Amino acid sequence: MEYGFLFACFIFLSAAVVVVPIAKFTGLGPVLGYLLAGVLIGPYALGLVANPTTILHFSEFGVVMMLFLIGLELQPREFWNMRVRLIGLGLPQVIISALLIAGIGVWLNMPWQSAVVMGLGLSLSSTAIVLKIIDERGIMQRSVGRSAFSVLLVQDVAVIPFLAIIPFLVIPELAAHAPTDAHGAADIVEEDGWQTGWRVAAVFAAMYLAGRYLLRPILRIIAKSGVREIFTALALLLVVAAALLMEWINISPALGAFMIGVILADSEYRHELESDLEPFKGLLLGLFFISVGMSIEFSVLLNNPLPIFGAVIALAALKFAVLYGLAVIFKFHIADRLLFATLLAQGGEFAFVLFQFALGAGALDPQLASLLNVTVALSMIITPILLIIFDRLVVPNLPSFQSPERPDHDISVR
Repeated sequence: MEYGFLFACFIFLSAAVVVVPIAKFTGLGPVLGYLLAGVLIGPYALGLVANPTTILHFSEFGVVMMLFLIGLELQPREFWNMRVRLIGLGLPQVIISALLIAGIGVWLNMPWQSAVVMGLGLSLSSTAIVLKIIDERGIMQRSVGRSAFSVLLVQDVAVIPFLAIIPFLVIPELAAHAPTDAHGAADIVEEDGWQTGWRVAAVFAAMYLAGRYLLRPILRIIAKSGVREIFTALALLLVVAAALLMEWINISPALGAFMIGVILADSEYRHELESDLEPFKGLLLGLFFISVGMSIEFSVLLNNPLPIFGAVIALAALKFAVLYGLAVIFKFHIADRLLFATLLAQGGEFAFVLFQFALGAGALDPQLASLLNVTVALSMIITPILLIIFDRLVVPNLPSFQSPERPDHDISVR
């Protein structure tokens, strides 16, 4: 078992070292390089690593750490400045996309419960891919970057009510044959709604109080000790503890890490925490992208090529149209409208979690779940490709790619 894990790590790292620099050199970008590396070493290509599940769970920690570091960049009081973009961009995007996709599902004669699950899952975008691209392009300080981040934040928060809705969408015929290893879906079905609500409130309050009145004195004590590796260990401990608390209440671990990051954003040790965790974030995110590439079930794709490619194109087109329309309402520059819509037009990693819960609860047919998972993975892969097309074909024909900033209601990121 140990040898298998070490060998898998060797293959993952070797693929990253070989493929990613080539992708970067050829202009494809590191994200697409990681995804292609995953496809190459996965069970449907060279087959060097047959089961990506273990590495996928491990590498998802990179997404958690990324949200923690993003949270460190935001002061708690600055959320008030985000209100217009959060409510005006993020909330309508999720609601409109989910309704349109669910409507298409009903039109295709799906059970309405499965159509709703599909709409909820596909309304989400990839936090990992979009924030990685924003970081690479250095556009977080620009209006388009801050707006994209606002939408992603609303989507991550929306996972909470989405998971709570699933138990009410059970299809009796499917529930009788639901898989038993659905990653906690049974717990969500059996748990009382009021109990979940109180638990969420208690955990959020405890995180806030601990961050304000307990963690800061501990940070000072450890900083005075002068032992650098203990400070790094504490930073990792904070991220892991926040993620575990969120898992305990069936909420996205990344959201918990983001919250604890925001709580510590005005700490005098913010920069030390950032510098200690930055290397871990980049490497683990790379492993996450490789795992996504490996997880594409090419057997499902080969058996259903037209429906899946049609679904990928339809998903990207629909979400692009919704996002572009919202950008028009917010009076974005034409270049920023196109970039904003292109960045967020894919499916997201939390869709995998949502579909897995729905599968275990009996709200989604296994065959449909497989088709949706492949659709989401392919949509994530084509995002870097669409951005390359945007850079090389669209940008040169636009009058200007520098949009005027709107000082009012901007997200203030330091």
